Amino acid sequence: MFQRKVYGKMLEWKEQSGGKTALLIEGARRIGKSTVVESFAQKEYQSYILIDFSRASQETRQLFEDVSDLNYLFLQLQLQYKTDLYARNSVIIFDEVQLCPKARQAIKALVEDGRYDFIETGSLISIKKNVQDILIPSEERKINMYPLDYEEFLWALGDDTTFSLLKKCFEMNQPLGDALNRRQLRQFRLYMLVGGMPQAVAAYIETNSFRKVDEVKRDIISLYENDFAKIDSTGRLAMLYDAIPAQLNKNASRYQSSAVLNGERPDKILELIAQLKDSRTALVSYYANDPNAGLSNTKDLSKFKLFLSDTGLFVTLMFKDKDFVENEIYEKLLSDKLSVNLGYLYENIVAQCLTASGNELFYHTIMNERSKHNYEIDFLLTVKNKVIPLEVKSSGYKTHKSLDVFTGKYSDRIARRYIVYTKDLCKEQDIFCIPVYMVPFL
Repeated sequence: MFQRKVYGKMLEWKEQSGGKTALLIEGARRIGKSTVVESFAQKEYQSYILIDFSRASQETRQLFEDVSDLNYLFLQLQLQYKTDLYARNSVIIFDEVQLCPKARQAIKALVEDGRYDFIETGSLISIKKNVQDILIPSEERKINMYPLDYEEFLWALGDDTTFSLLKKCFEMNQPLGDALNRRQLRQFRLYMLVGGMPQAVAAYIETNSFRKVDEVKRDIISLYENDFAKIDSTGRLAMLYDAIPAQLNKNASRYQSSAVLNGERPDKILELIAQLKDSRTALVSYYANDPNAGLSNTKDLSKFKLFLSDTGLFVTLMFKDKDFVENEIYEKLLSDKLSVNLGYLYENIVAQCLTASGNELFYHTIMNERSKHNYEIDFLLTVKNKVIPLEVKSSGYKTHKSLDVFTGKYSDRIARRYIVYTKDLCKEQDIFCIPVYMVPFL
């Protein structure tokens, strides 16, 4: 099992909760939720029962239809799973809990009982059909889990020091030097290609073959598309997902849903986007009408950009209809020969890194009335009562017209300005130019 940061959050929950809340770990499929939870149960408890609702018998499911007699429920679970439970030293895991809504509703009674700890894992947790007709328990503490972030990826490769050293350089505004920067960029581009899905990372480590990695990622994309079909049998959800790379390639000021779903009602599109977001397979960046510290209060739900939750999957999705041998992007990206029209890969990795650090995604555009040209700020962050604009470039160019236009309009609201690019760390006047691998430190 790869070392995951969510493990520390689980320890914190166990120590602070004392059995008064259940833990719900939510995230897309195949990101390693079940693996880390079972490892946690093995190491931190005397015993555990893992109920995988994708495989559980009807007899097990029926136990949660009536939780008026918990002594009977716990006795049956111990008999069915041949495991003894110990008061305050055992945990019961509800894996893929969305497949048994009654079990999730039972959490209220189970937590109130207080004998054991409870951990739930799930994907598509908030999808309407998985929550209708049940009372959502307020006794859940939620943690969002994502694919391996860059530090976890380095850990998987056996590198426990680079990330912390890079963070020190960022905090001290200390350049690395051209040679070291090129080396770090190559390593980060490897992360972009492989991605953070545990199976893909394992395939890379075991085989050192991008072909094998690509096969794993294609299987995961197919799995996601099958899930989309269960949510929306018309295929519209899968179409929105598959079109993400092409939409970003257009360099438009928003995801143009009408080009993907011609004639679809706006309210239906918003519903589909909400479902895509809830699946955790895609990231939504909303347009901020009035950029300030309260970005969530000014977002326009009808204007958005979509990114994939994992850039490794993004690489594969771009060329899903071609055989791997026709896909030159692995070689080009790793050797830094990526053509300009594939630069939106860098936008996706920045979106992924910002999300993994706990940020919501927002962007803003300003139109020049004379030229009718849109000047876009790719991402907006907040600190205290100020905003931080980011302009992302797939090259080493430090031009910053969009930042200048944005500053001219909102100068009193800006804390710091950043260019994210592929050269070494530097500062030009009041603009911080940071290599893309330092985005996790923002």
